[in-house]
Amino acid sequence: MERALFHAARGRGRTSPNPLVGAVVVSPDGVIVGQGFHEQAGAPHAEAHALVAAGARARGATLYCTLEPCCHQGRTGPCVTRIVESGIARVVASVEDPNPVVQGRGFAYLRAHGVAVDVGEAAETAIALNQPFFTLMHDRRPFVILKAATSLDGRIAAAAGHRTPLTSAPANRHAHRVRAEVDAIAVGVGTILADDPELTARGAYRERPLTRVIFDRQLRTPPHARIFSTRDAGPVMIMASAASSGRAEARAALEARGAEIEVADGTLRSALRRLGERQVGSLLLEGGAAIHAAAWDDHLVDYVRLYVTPHTLGERGVPLLQGRPFSSAELRDRRAFTLGPDTVIEGYVHRPR
Repeated sequence: MERALFHAARGRGRTSPNPLVGAVVVSPDGVIVGQGFHEQAGAPHAEAHALVAAGARARGATLYCTLEPCCHQGRTGPCVTRIVESGIARVVASVEDPNPVVQGRGFAYLRAHGVAVDVGEAAETAIALNQPFFTLMHDRRPFVILKAATSLDGRIAAAAGHRTPLTSAPANRHAHRVRAEVDAIAVGVGTILADDPELTARGAYRERPLTRVIFDRQLRTPPHARIFSTRDAGPVMIMASAASSGRAEARAALEARGAEIEVADGTLRSALRRLGERQVGSLLLEGGAAIHAAAWDDHLVDYVRLYVTPHTLGERGVPLLQGRPFSSAELRDRRAFTLGPDTVIEGYVHRPR
């Protein structure tokens, strides 16, 4: 199963909205005869790759897979029928697929056709690997990663509305590699007005378009913002409220620049649900302070990644999550490592589920 999980992770940044899945076929005498992973959405699933590699040696073998095999006809055929036809005697899976069109039906099909099924091996690891997929299925919204660069004294900017670069070149390279793996990057309109970012993954290979999201209830985003000059990197979506309907000229100007305007009921949760409907599974929430605070207050932050830098900004600086009960020491599965002079601290806000 460790090998299957290793293979599953090879699909990072390429399979969304599908999950990361790995599979390994082991002969009755303990020899690995086939292995594979889901390489991209619309391509054959991990089980199919592993069974093709195993060929006739799959008969009587055990298939280890990190997620319940599918039982429905999507862009590829159901994996359960291939498993039965190959002669696999036993399937060991990490976890049930939370997708309502599967959700136990794959296991039921296999058992009904004489295949032994065991579930639960390395379940926590498999769930953590696919948190965006599980969050999208369970909560119908993206998995939200709060990302921020802070000073040693916990400030994210020297003053409100003041652009304050903090991170070193190694940390910047890491941040762009992370951008290359998520479905979308999001900022509040305040960040657009203060920093005028492009929100692209620079210096890192990305196979799919990157969705850029601006939370902007009143359509204050300038049509000349730099983000509109990077439309080849992916779509730009502006999440507005119904109250913005009176700004028809502003909407027309933004749409003329290629923006896609999505109207929600004004709450951040509703806006995230709209993104979920568009199959956005993971969202990197890069700021600023207001949107970070709103997501935290609504219990919408799933993971935190902080780039702690050696700078000190003082009392006039803008605090991260000002006045809120947050401590990086309380993150679950907390991890810390250095990148040049900076330290990355990251972990889950709640247990992966």
